[in-house]
Amino acid sequence: MKILVVEDDRTVGQYVHRGLTEQGFQAELVGDGTEALTAASQGGFDLIILDLRLPGMTGFDVLRTLRDRGNTTPVLVLTAQDAVDFKVQALRAGADDYVTKPFSFEELLARVEALGRRPKQIAPRQLRIVDLELDLGSREVTRAGRRLELTPKEYAVLEYLMRHAGRVMSRTLITEYAWDYHFDPGTNIVDVVINRLRKKVDAGQTRKLIHTVRGVGYVLKA
Repeated sequence: MKILVVEDDRTVGQYVHRGLTEQGFQAELVGDGTEALTAASQGGFDLIILDLRLPGMTGFDVLRTLRDRGNTTPVLVLTAQDAVDFKVQALRAGADDYVTKPFSFEELLARVEALGRRPKQIAPRQLRIVDLELDLGSREVTRAGRRLELTPKEYAVLEYLMRHAGRVMSRTLITEYAWDYHFDPGTNIVDVVINRLRKKVDAGQTRKLIHTVRGVGYVLKA
């Protein structure tokens, strides 16, 4: 198993990292929320051990963003909060399990192994809205059987809208997904990319799929 350990307390982080490595796991340690989101978004991890109090981005924000992006990697939350409401909040945000600090490594290891035994969720290889299809493996996009040539950012924005079809997604959420927080919030880059997508996806089509909700954002629907 390849495990991403996200912990800003260097002592705790190194303790967990060393223990996992000694048990034969491949572990990577980061101590910042933004760095964690970048690493997790690149994929390749079988499990994420996530502290909730982090600099850059909170663990809750990292967790919610990953789940909004369709990332299904199991997440084991480390929390110093033992209140039931706090644990419920973490689980509802998308956590698969949690360990309360202070903790024994034996307990953490048992929960890691339990999550590792869970069957992997089979994610769909294709997203489809009416006659618009996006293949997640080949990254090929077609409309009514005609292949669309998209830039990487156009593809990322379209994929995000298709994953959340029928839901209005704000410019901020779209930008955070496609640009991974590395952007100038004062720019209109989302509007520019959406306009380009409209020309490629909806041009010449009777049924328009990309819609603007004024003052809110964009939605992909039939």
